[in-house]
Amino acid sequence: MKYKSMIGKCLLGYGMVIVAMVLSTQAAIAQTDDKSRDLTQIDPAPFADNSNHWYGIYDKHNIINPLPDKPKYKPTELKNIGDNILLLQKNNGGWPKNYDVFAVLSNDQKDSLKAKCNDVNTTFDNGTCYTQIDALAIVYHATKDEKYKKGALAGFGYILEAQYGNGGWPQFYPLETDYSRHITYNDGAMEGVMELLKAVLDNKLHLYNFIDSKLRKKLQASYEKGLDCIIKTQINDAGKPTAWCQQHDEVTLEPAWARKFEPASICSSESAWLVLFLMSIDHPSKAIIDAIRNATAWFEASKIYNIRVDRIPAPPMVTPYKTSTTDKVVVVDSTSPPIWTRYYELKTHRPLFCNRDSKVVYSLAEVARERRDGYAWYNYTPQKVLDAYPEWQKKWTPDNSILLKKN
Repeated sequence: MKYKSMIGKCLLGYGMVIVAMVLSTQAAIAQTDDKSRDLTQIDPAPFADNSNHWYGIYDKHNIINPLPDKPKYKPTELKNIGDNILLLQKNNGGWPKNYDVFAVLSNDQKDSLKAKCNDVNTTFDNGTCYTQIDALAIVYHATKDEKYKKGALAGFGYILEAQYGNGGWPQFYPLETDYSRHITYNDGAMEGVMELLKAVLDNKLHLYNFIDSKLRKKLQASYEKGLDCIIKTQINDAGKPTAWCQQHDEVTLEPAWARKFEPASICSSESAWLVLFLMSIDHPSKAIIDAIRNATAWFEASKIYNIRVDRIPAPPMVTPYKTSTTDKVVVVDSTSPPIWTRYYELKTHRPLFCNRDSKVVYSLAEVARERRDGYAWYNYTPQKVLDAYPEWQKKWTPDNSILLKKN
């Protein structure tokens, strides 16, 4: 929520899609801790990534696609939004990604969704599942209609079923045969689930009073396993814990490749969001405190100074993935704030980049234009951790800061 879309447009690339990924996760984070949250409406922000994909990227595999000039439900139209969420929910309790739950659907679209309720293309990707459960809880809170409670409970069942024994969650469940089997921190997937579980256990808004003690105990155990997984997957280089990869092998817990241009590496932005989540935990254990301190020290050490990334006009270039009309260049600027690359090489911690042929390179200029222009290679997210750390440190480890006094 705090990350401005202007930064995404100017620096991170991949248009509003990447911004929406950050916004949706942060919206979910903010909601769990905000006692003044408005429970009379559904916040569209956590669903932004799904809806942006639905409207912006045509997918022949979608059950339904947007109709032209159709209106959307207002955030206060709780039952209509809740009904859409139930229509999209599969019989296994999960949801597919990249639909707009605020869309006013035609009768034919509704019939098509009902006919596909047995599909198992269910996922945590793009802010899916935990956002729908949270919304159903709001609708049930307002209406007391049992069907919304039933849908939310089925969603929790899906979360419990999908969790690995080691505490992690894959990107898709049922499991697929590709990298989506890995424990997925990318785009806040596992973090979003953990935020939801934390909200249930904190229950500050009494939004989850409908969960009985038996299920609450299961969710508590799931949450604790998730925390243990986060701690265990923190990358240890030569005896020194650092941060995390976007995804970790579901068996070995080691950093793992995803797509061909997403190498096993230390990933600054995903790691920062994980640390901010850990910082939100009241009375953290020693293991959590150590994880936060070590990651914060790594963020401090991995700052890149005196550069910015500019998006510039460029001749149109048509590729199988997109039509590019811009490019990105690194500019020397001594007035720029510290910045971080998306990826840092394991062991050396050298900033790295990657092409679609999986060839690792060490400068943005060496990345093919299509990937250079179409991916978020730099970010400022770790600064949020560095900004939040002094207050957190004074509260939980007052005599033991790992940052320089200037911070």
